[in-house]
Amino acid sequence: MDIIFLHEFKLDLVIGVYAWERHVPQTVQLDLDIGLPSGAGQSDRLEDTIDYGRVVQAIEASLRQRHFDLLETFAEHIAQLILSDFKAPWVRISVTKLGMLSNIKRVGLTIERGQRA
Repeated sequence: MDIIFLHEFKLDLVIGVYAWERHVPQTVQLDLDIGLPSGAGQSDRLEDTIDYGRVVQAIEASLRQRHFDLLETFAEHIAQLILSDFKAPWVRISVTKLGMLSNIKRVGLTIERGQRA
């Protein structure tokens, strides 16, 4: 399977379950690995692959319409957007909160959805 990736995509979001997290945006980092449809690299045509610029735009647009308490729900939302809107066969998403806890540099999770060939 061919995979495109977008790593260290940083967003400032109000996300979290604790009251103190709901007042100030936190920097969240996304690392996306997206499986490409079979044959995507054979035609040299953008419409036969996944346009990563459109992926970024779609993620940013969807975040203007939703609020998330949990990183898990946020990651699932992004995964389903990529699988359904871009017809990716597989996606791996890592979501990281940067500098959230004083003695931990990063906290987050990774999910995989779809079928990896």
